[in-house]
Amino acid sequence: MRKKCKYPCGPGLALLAASIFLVTAHVTATPVKKFDLDRFIEPDTCGGCHWEIQEQWTHSMHNLSHKDPVYNRVAKFLRRGLVVAGEIEEAESCVKCHTPVGVITGFPEKLSDDLSKTPEIATQGIQCDYCHSAVDTTRMYNNGLVLAPGHGEDDPGVKQGPFDDSEPDFHEAAFSKLHQSSMICGTCHNVKHVAFGTDLETTYTEWENSPYNDPDPEKQVTCQGCHMYQRPGIPATGSTERPKNPGTAAEDSVERDHIFTHYFVGANTGVTGARDKQKMAEERLQNAAQISLNTQQLAKKQLDVMVLNSGAGHSIPTGVGDLRQVWLEISIRDAHQKLVFQSGFLDAKKELSDDTIIFRTVLGDGSGNRVVNLAKAKQVLSDTRIPAKQKVTQTIALDFIPEKGSVIVARLLYRGMPQKILNMIPGDPISPLPVVEMARVSQTL
Repeated sequence: MRKKCKYPCGPGLALLAASIFLVTAHVTATPVKKFDLDRFIEPDTCGGCHWEIQEQWTHSMHNLSHKDPVYNRVAKFLRRGLVVAGEIEEAESCVKCHTPVGVITGFPEKLSDDLSKTPEIATQGIQCDYCHSAVDTTRMYNNGLVLAPGHGEDDPGVKQGPFDDSEPDFHEAAFSKLHQSSMICGTCHNVKHVAFGTDLETTYTEWENSPYNDPDPEKQVTCQGCHMYQRPGIPATGSTERPKNPGTAAEDSVERDHIFTHYFVGANTGVTGARDKQKMAEERLQNAAQISLNTQQLAKKQLDVMVLNSGAGHSIPTGVGDLRQVWLEISIRDAHQKLVFQSGFLDAKKELSDDTIIFRTVLGDGSGNRVVNLAKAKQVLSDTRIPAKQKVTQTIALDFIPEKGSVIVARLLYRGMPQKILNMIPGDPISPLPVVEMARVSQTL
C-alpha cells in the first residue's frame, strides 16, 4: 500500500542501500561504541517519502539480517561448545554483519548478548540511514565503512547517494561516488575471520578479478549494475538484459531514467518473508548458469558434464562458500526407463552423500582437517566454485557403458544451507530450505 509522504519532498535521493556490516578500525569482534542510537533515523521515516523503495527493501535480506530465524539458530548452534579464544571471538562477531546499527551504538556487542533487548531500530538490519550515512572506506573486508550520520529526525544531516542534483526538503543530500562503486558492497561482502584472518567470504574479490570489472568504465558492470536493476520478472544478470528502471526516488520528485531498486534478494529463496522476493531469487538463480553434456567418452565409461557461470558477477556459489550448496544431480535411465545410475540425489534426511559433486569452498583447522564450523577455520583447503564467465568440466566415472536409447539428465541445483547442519540443531526441526533448479540438460543416446 502506498504511504503518505511524512515530510515535504523535493527531487528525491534514491536510497542506494548496500549490504553493510560493521564500522571498525581493525578486525575485531567487539568494537567500542561510536555513535548514539538516536543519531539514526527509522526506516519508516524514510519510507514517508521514499515509500516505493522502502517497500522493495522490506522483507529483503538486508531488512531481515537480524531477524532471519535460520541465521539465528545456526549462528547460536555454531557458537556452542567453543573454548578457543579466537574461535569464540569469531562466533560472537556475527552481529557485526547482521545487526550493524546495534553494534556501532553499543548493543548488542556479541551474539551471546540477550538479542531480545536489541533496540527496535537496530533490529531492522541493513537499513536506509546506515547505508546512506557512508562516506568512505578504510579496508575492503569486515565492513571498513566510515559513517557520518546526522542527529535524528530533528537534524537528519546529509544523506549520500548517486545523484548530483537532489534537493530534498527533509534532509540534505550529496553526490557520492562511493555509492556508484562496487566498493560500498565489497567492504562488506569480503569477510575475514576476525582472529585467524581466513577468507570466509570473497564476493568482492571474485568480482574484482572477473571480466565484469572492466577497466573501461563504459564496459564495467558493478554490483549495483545487476542487483539494483533487478525487479520482478527482470532478473538482471550477466546473461540477461539489464534494462533501466525509470521513475522517481520519492513522491513528487524528478523523473529519472533509472532508479536503483532495493529488493536485495540475492539467492535467498527460503528465508525471505514475501513470496514475490522468493520468486525473484529463483529468477536470478535460473539465469546464472548453463549446463551441457559431452558423451563422446561413454565407450570409455566416462561422462563429462560442463557447467558455465554465465550470469553471476562472482563465483557460483558466492557468500560463505562452505554453507551455500550448488551441486550436480545426474541420472541415467536405460531404454526401458530403468534407473541405472544416479548421483547427487537427496536421501531421506534431505542430506547429500559425500560423493556428490558440490561446488564449494572447504575450510580447514590449520592441520589439513576439514571443519564445518567456520569459527574454527584457519585455512581454505579447497575451492571448487565456478568463477564468473568461466566453465568447468566434471568427469563422471561409470562402471558400465550406457546402451542406445538411454536418457541422461543432469541438473545444477542450489540451496542456501546444507541440511546436514540444520539436522544437527536441537529443538524444533528446521524445515528443509528450497532446492532450486538452476539449469538442466537432457540427452537421449
